[in-house]
Amino acid sequence: MQIKSVFENNGRIPGKYSCSGENISPPLEMFEIPEKAKTLAIIVDDPDAPVKVWVHWIVFNIKVSGKQLKINENQKIGISGINDSGKLNYVGPCPPSGTHRYFFKVYALDSELNLKEGASKKELEEAMINHLIDKAQLIGLFSKN
Repeated sequence: MQIKSVFENNGRIPGKYSCSGENISPPLEMFEIPEKAKTLAIIVDDPDAPVKVWVHWIVFNIKVSGKQLKINENQKIGISGINDSGKLNYVGPCPPSGTHRYFFKVYALDSELNLKEGASKKELEEAMINHLIDKAQLIGLFSKN
């Protein structure tokens, strides 16, 4: 499976998708989704955050039919988990200083997950263990200056 967006892997995330801009989720395209995949899950986090790996976005039970899926910017899809800002939606890059890496991780799963809206990253990762078929990631970079 592969992911594409408006930025290249290890490229700069456009300001529109950050706290300095519109703070909306970027468009994502997944290719080569395995045939057995029924749903996708997305986790976006920042391992360079000062205190811990900061979770910016969690969404799961994104329905899949076919080998590719296009998600438009700011599109509401699947069921939202809770991020580290205490919100159920995407929260864009907003590093306090320097350049941070943002990992857009997509997981192909063989079924829907029995999780409720507001699930945490840990709950999602535990629920995916026996259902994971494939995964891919796209790393974006962002700094405020």
